[in-house]
Amino acid sequence: MQTVLFTSTIFGPIHSRRLGVSLGINLMPRDGKVCTFDCLYCEAGFNAQGPGKAGIPPRAEVKKLLEEKLADMKKKGEPLDVITFSGNGEPTLHPDFGGVINDTIELRDRYFPDVKISVLSNSTRIDRPDVVEALKRVDNNILKLDSAIDSTVQIIDRPTYPAYNVRSIVDSMKQFDGSFIIQTMFLRGTHDGVNIDNTTDSEVDALIDVYNELKPREIMIYSIDRKTPAEHLQKVEKPELEAIAEKIRRRTGVKVQVA
Repeated sequence: MQTVLFTSTIFGPIHSRRLGVSLGINLMPRDGKVCTFDCLYCEAGFNAQGPGKAGIPPRAEVKKLLEEKLADMKKKGEPLDVITFSGNGEPTLHPDFGGVINDTIELRDRYFPDVKISVLSNSTRIDRPDVVEALKRVDNNILKLDSAIDSTVQIIDRPTYPAYNVRSIVDSMKQFDGSFIIQTMFLRGTHDGVNIDNTTDSEVDALIDVYNELKPREIMIYSIDRKTPAEHLQKVEKPELEAIAEKIRRRTGVKVQVA
């Protein structure tokens, strides 16, 4: 079984296809996975591997480790474009997510004031006012929406709670008044005998309807780039992604980034 991708709380910096030179913060266990989705394509593996034994890192520990890393990078003159919350699961599940964001802003301002703070979220916790307020304080609030069709989300993203539905997520996204980025993964293939393809006209048209409803400041589209826990998934190549992006741009007027 493919297992966790990140074995520490602070990792990198790495070069992100979408964000540049990125220092990562993993708010989930360093030896397990905790997430409200169980995506077929997740680089950190399936949730079945379990949460591990290390536990969720406390706020004070995250701050200490981040400050040590930023101070060292500053001393060495190393470049940095963005601090990115990602890792072995959904970062907004951290019990003191808002506090961690406050600490990160404070440290960013002290050591790298021009660096952006990004959060990669699957959008499942934006029904919580504390999470919404925290996400409003970051530079790049990047919210996932892989399909506007519930049955497709159930196949690709596999939400871990039965109440999930696209309409409630879309309505919750409206709290940000367009000041956010939507991130959509395009892929095709099969899993457990079920065909998967969210690049079809009907899928893209449904997404465009939602994009037009929400008017985010930007849309990021991408495809798989590393090994995935589901073995029979296929990458959508760059020319096809560019064609999808152009269709989205033409019909929404929103900036689309292809990674």
